[in-house]
Order: sequence, then structure tokens, then C-alpha cells
Amino acid sequence: MGIDPAALAGGRHTAEVRAVQQQYRQLPATAPVRLAKPTSNLFRFGRPEHGAGLDVSGFTGVLDVDTGSGRAQVGGMATYETVVDTLLRHGRMPWVVPQLKTITLGGAVAGLGIESTSFRNGLPHESVREMEILSGDGSVVVATEDNEHAELFRGFPNSYGTLGYTLRLEIETEPVRPFVRLRHVRFSSAEECAAAIAEISARGEFEGATADFLDGTVFGPDELYLTVGTMVDEAPTTSDYVGRRIYYRSIQELEVDHLRIRDYLWRWDTDWFWCSRALGVQHPMVRPLWPRRYRRSDVYRRVVAWDRRFGLTDRLASWRGQPRQEPVVQDVEVPVDRVAEFLDFFHREIGISPVWLCPVRLRDPAGWPLYPMDPETLYVNVGFWSSAPLRAGQEFGHYNRLIEQRVSELDGHKSLYSTSYYDEDEFWRLYNKPVQDALKQRYDPDRRLPGLYEKCVQQG
Repeated sequence: MGIDPAALAGGRHTAEVRAVQQQYRQLPATAPVRLAKPTSNLFRFGRPEHGAGLDVSGFTGVLDVDTGSGRAQVGGMATYETVVDTLLRHGRMPWVVPQLKTITLGGAVAGLGIESTSFRNGLPHESVREMEILSGDGSVVVATEDNEHAELFRGFPNSYGTLGYTLRLEIETEPVRPFVRLRHVRFSSAEECAAAIAEISARGEFEGATADFLDGTVFGPDELYLTVGTMVDEAPTTSDYVGRRIYYRSIQELEVDHLRIRDYLWRWDTDWFWCSRALGVQHPMVRPLWPRRYRRSDVYRRVVAWDRRFGLTDRLASWRGQPRQEPVVQDVEVPVDRVAEFLDFFHREIGISPVWLCPVRLRDPAGWPLYPMDPETLYVNVGFWSSAPLRAGQEFGHYNRLIEQRVSELDGHKSLYSTSYYDEDEFWRLYNKPVQDALKQRYDPDRRLPGLYEKCVQQG
């Protein structure tokens, strides 16, 4: 873009970089390092939060938008809500917009992300052209795909803060139209649905209309829907799913729908997909009393975090004589030709519904070593966020371990934002220990930051 980072935000960005470096240097060598962020989308509630956090509030904005090149300079701690609102004013959006408003760009790069453009645009980090990173040794480096920090550029995705933190990212964006026309197409089997995912992804269109967006919702073994979204300039009417209507229920009720582009991008956030029902927010007597401004995923997550911390739900279930519930909150990727096998297993052994489907194919053939997907393979992300009752004799972790085993058998991968149960050998077989070790040696030789297994399994 030809922009001098020192000039961004009138020079304030450089001052913020120096300030956070100074904070980092002042932390005792044995002190745990964490970010002082008001929100999180991780579901690893067992991690201790003691110790002073790094003040990263100076990295939460959009620093520059160049509509000519289509690139933007964005703070690593900027939420997608902030980035989307800024870019939409320029008629643009990120290549991939993860479905929850308070996911940060830096979080989506270090911890992955996905959404309904992923079948054509891959994962969020594939839009990144430059990363400015506060590394584990306290230095700040700028990594690109072809400079002296290219290995860090490749190895940073899926590192989850074990190598450092992004302070600034240069990302590609794409133009948008004002509205999205949705087609909800029903299938009676997972095999039929998977075949349609493969065909639409390959052709980039459905029944003569461009497929700008593609995802799916599974309500049962014989009730699956694909939603194909097409950006359009006009809409006869638009739906409002921040009000009393629930988006995921509309998928079963409507064949065609229209949303404003912003409302489409956040269609899942209002009800945290379908998880707000556990808090009563979808009940017709409760929803009008729950203020619209609080119908957000980050609000619900804070409620869940409080409940996990104090075990209120578990205590109530025990008092009622009900079995203990195991949280099953995961996203996994399996090859499209194995997704029917996975869903058959999932319905039989886990029994949670609805389930989200989101096709993804890596855009960059070079791949990303800490999350080694085959660039030639179309995968389907399967997302499920609920709990399952433990039967007599079943240990806590029973369902999650079953899922991890089945995903590995199907040549798939599991995101690490939630609790993991892998033993260390299996974990490193899946997530590339040699690359992690080499990057730790270069960018965090004193091990100020935890390793990937420690961060994602042992601390979870």
C-alpha cells in the first residue's frame, strides 16, 4: 500500500507499539502473560486469569482503508464489528467475517475462524498480507509471506498466542452490495447435502445465481438445509432477526429471504446461532423483556462464563436428580466426501441439534503448518455448541473424546478454541510439533509464552 506504519493514526500507532513493548519488558520473567481484553470467544474456562494483563486498547481500531488497492490497515485487537462497520462505509468487507461480533482480527488469525465465504476465500488469515507481531522475546517484527519472517507468517495461524500477539494487520477486502438474497434449500440426507455442497462450491453458483455465501443447518438426519446467499442491489423487503423473529427458525419456514448486508453478516450473532435458547432469550415471553442491545453473543457468553465459574447449572441439575451435562462446544473440519459419515456418527452418539455446516477450501496452496489442511480438499466445518447428558459410568469428557477420535479417523481437524482432550503425542501428530518448536526457539527462546499443547490442552 505504500503506507509508512509510523504515520498511521497520526503517529499514535508507533507510540502504542513502544508502550506495549515497555509493558512487556516490565513483566517479571516468571509472570504469566495475558491480554487485558474486555471480551473473549475462547471456551476454555479452566484457565487462570491472574496476573496483570497487557493493555492493548490502543490496537482496537481501523487505521487506514485504501479503496484503490482494496487493502486495510487494522489493529490486531479490533473486533470484526468495528472493522465491518468501518469497511461497509467504503462499500467493502473482509474476505471472511467470522460469525460473532467480538471476535478480533488478531484472534481470528492466531486462532482461526470461518464463515460462509470460506468455500471461496478460505480462512481469515488468508486475506492477511502483513502482520506486525509482538513476539515472545519482546521484539516487534513485521512478517510477510516473502520476507525474513516468512516462517512466522506461515506458522502464526493456529498458534493461539504462543508465539506472540498481532498489533497490526494489513488485509485484503472485497466489494459488497447493499442486500443479500437467501435461498434455503432442503435435503433429506447428508449424502445429498454433501454432494450439493461440492457442486455449488466448484461452480460458484446455484440455479443461475452467483453463490457469494454458502452454509448449512442440520436439524436432523433427514432435515438438512443449504443456504445460498447472493449479493444484490435491491430487495423487495428485508427481515429483522434482532427483533422477535429467530434467524435459524426462518431457515425451516422460508425458501427465499432478503437481509441487509450488515444484518446478513451478523445473522448468527443475535442468538449466538441457537444457543440463546438455553438462556430463555428465544421464549416469546422473555424476548421482549431482553433489551435488543443485549441480544448479542458476548452478553450470552459472559452469562455462561459466570455459570461455569460457580457451577449453578450443575448444582441445579443435581438437586433435581438430573444427570450431569458435558459441554460439547466444538468446530471440526472433515473432507466433504466424509461429512455424511461424521453426521451419522454424530446423530447416533452425540445427539445434539441443530448443527452448523460451513464449507471451506484453503485459498493459498502453500498451506499453514500448524493447521495442516490439504489445499486440494474441500472440507466442511461442522459446528455444534450445546451439552450432552452423561450416563452412568461415563466420565466427564466422554463425548468430546469420541468426537476427537472420529474426526481423526476421517482425516479431519479440530479447532482449538474450546476444551481439548488429546494426549500429547496425538496432539503433536496433528498440529506439527517441529514447526512449533522451531518458531518458539527463534521468537520465544526463553519460553515467556506457553507452548501450544500447554495452552490449548493442559491449561484448558
